[in-house]
Amino acid sequence: MSSSQRPAEPWSVLHPDGRLDPSAGLPTGSDALDLLKALRDMVLARRVDAEAIALQRQGELGLWPSMLGQEGAQVGAGSALRPRDVVFPTYREHAVAWCFGVDPVQLLGLFRGTTMGGWDPRERNFNLYTLVIGAQTLHAVGYAMGIVRDGDVGTGEPGRDRAVLAFLGDGALSEGETNEAFVWAAAQNLPVVFFCQNNQWAISAPFSVQSRVPAADRAAGFGFPGVRVDGNDVVACYAATQAALATARAGGGPTLIEAVTYRRNPHTTSDDDLRYRASTENDHWLERDPVERLRRHLSGTGAIDDTFLEALALEEEALAQRLRTGCRELPVPSPEDPFRHTLERMPRDLERQMHEHLEFVRAGEEGPR
Repeated sequence: MSSSQRPAEPWSVLHPDGRLDPSAGLPTGSDALDLLKALRDMVLARRVDAEAIALQRQGELGLWPSMLGQEGAQVGAGSALRPRDVVFPTYREHAVAWCFGVDPVQLLGLFRGTTMGGWDPRERNFNLYTLVIGAQTLHAVGYAMGIVRDGDVGTGEPGRDRAVLAFLGDGALSEGETNEAFVWAAAQNLPVVFFCQNNQWAISAPFSVQSRVPAADRAAGFGFPGVRVDGNDVVACYAATQAALATARAGGGPTLIEAVTYRRNPHTTSDDDLRYRASTENDHWLERDPVERLRRHLSGTGAIDDTFLEALALEEEALAQRLRTGCRELPVPSPEDPFRHTLERMPRDLERQMHEHLEFVRAGEEGPR
């Protein structure tokens, strides 16, 4: 790629040294990002991540996919959601779940083996979690089709209009499901925002072997806008997501957001990342840490002091204790859960299968006669 073809730098307003660009045209008033809340959300979500890793090392979880370093992208995007929006994550959107009000103990169930999957949208419009790479993009597009058919787009009523926010990693861009989702989203002008956290590595494959252009540039080929932002800048991620969701809710169709970031931990707790990348990469991105970036800004403006930080540290410890206790108290799943959380209204055939399955389980528990 020639110098004239090099991609533009991702849009950023909050610099690594804590300076905030005052002329960036950011949302104002009630639409502005609450910076104190954003810092708190990032710090507490990071603690959820750290505690889950510790629980896995202690044998309480089978696996854990860390999000360390991606808190700015996730809290920025998650803070732009409205209660009626619907989220389709991958398997490491722990900070998005936190922002959307999902109990972090609930996130542990899949990795402890105490949930059989499924989704009950009456509890929260957050689909826990998708392990098949790229599959959630099609789920998101299908749900967006339903929103359109329900007439919940472009009415101008803030309490009615809603959108879908689908998360994906850079590796999912190489999956057929993702490209199919882009085609349908564009062709039907659906209210969906695709938020790609380009954390540089799809397990051990660097982004450079998957694409010759930035992820955001892919959107043009499908006929909708692409936006490239600094994924370690929580303010820029919030502004980009808020604008894209507003467009989607108003009937303006899809957007692809590429948040350029970095996962500083291995892909999962079963991965050895030093086999395929240098430790110096981590040092480079540590200097761009999203939490420290916002902390520097708020300290510099006098918005936070030692009292605030001490109170936040106490909140961290209480959350950590709740996670440790809650993980060990997660209930054994009911054998009927997969049936009840498959469809909104259970058809007769599925209900019959459920009763047959329950009879089989009971017979096994009673033993041979």
